[in-house]
Amino acid sequence: MLVGMTYDLQQDYLAAGYDRDEVAELDSPVTVEAVKAALLSQGHDVELIGGAGPLVRALADGRRWDLVFNFAEGMLGLAREAQVPALLDAWDIPYTFSGPEVLALSLHKGWTNAVLRAHDVPTADFRIVNSMDEVEKIDLPFPLFVKPVAEGSSKGVSDKSLVRDRQALRGICEHVLRTYRQPALVETFLPGREFTVGILGSGRECRVLGVMEVLATARGDACAYTYANKQEWRERALYELATDGPAEQAAEVARAAWQALGCLDAGRVDVRLDERGEARFIEVNPLAGLNPESSDLPILCGKIGLEYAELIRGIMDSAMRRAENRAPRTRT
Repeated sequence: MLVGMTYDLQQDYLAAGYDRDEVAELDSPVTVEAVKAALLSQGHDVELIGGAGPLVRALADGRRWDLVFNFAEGMLGLAREAQVPALLDAWDIPYTFSGPEVLALSLHKGWTNAVLRAHDVPTADFRIVNSMDEVEKIDLPFPLFVKPVAEGSSKGVSDKSLVRDRQALRGICEHVLRTYRQPALVETFLPGREFTVGILGSGRECRVLGVMEVLATARGDACAYTYANKQEWRERALYELATDGPAEQAAEVARAAWQALGCLDAGRVDVRLDERGEARFIEVNPLAGLNPESSDLPILCGKIGLEYAELIRGIMDSAMRRAENRAPRTRT
């Protein structure tokens, strides 16, 4: 099978003038080479493509693939993760991971919460702040937690995200609106344990790979899995497999969220306990990082004894089953 690979490299955007914080979600050559090696080991022919721009040029040149292994995060817009799969849909080329509708929805944490609440999946109470005049209308009890509505890799999450009064709320909302040029998500703070749940498969066929508790070291921020903790995870974060009652509850919330949103192939769901010890959805990552050294999903897989190549095989198997079941279409 000829497998194309779509991705966005940090180094390409740094060379174009973006700064390191702006490219935090993007990948390194380590990830690209690891995925490529896993695909080659499974007998596939692999062609490196790149992000949306190179993909457009390749399609215009008439290049096609049996399937595309897509982990392109995109760079611009609130639907940036949806750009590559939307192009592949337009050319009727199957690919790994979720489609544009899921990726556009799930990147917007507020809209995701609203959809999941309609499916009876528990979330924190929340408000979306689009402008500073909306801050005074927020009627949620303090403490509150504030972050950009559509960022990944914990961008915009710091020890200042936890606010205990109206003045601090104004300050962090203004910072998010100005710095990230997008709305702020304001949620009731969940003070309990935090878990990330690895999931493999789609729909009713999905299964929970494991539940990993995310902890902070003495050097880390204890309030949440902050950007600093994630970037300096070796010094600031600890990851431990969890199998107790709260972890099982987190797994059920994660599975329910995954199925309600229609996520495909593999990813992660983050869950945190509230003040009563009840598990509540935080966010979903249907395009989870695949860096074999530093991404949460591969770290979790390592802890349960699932080798990296087998994770990639599981993703491919799921995507290929979906491709085989597609209705036949006439190509133009």
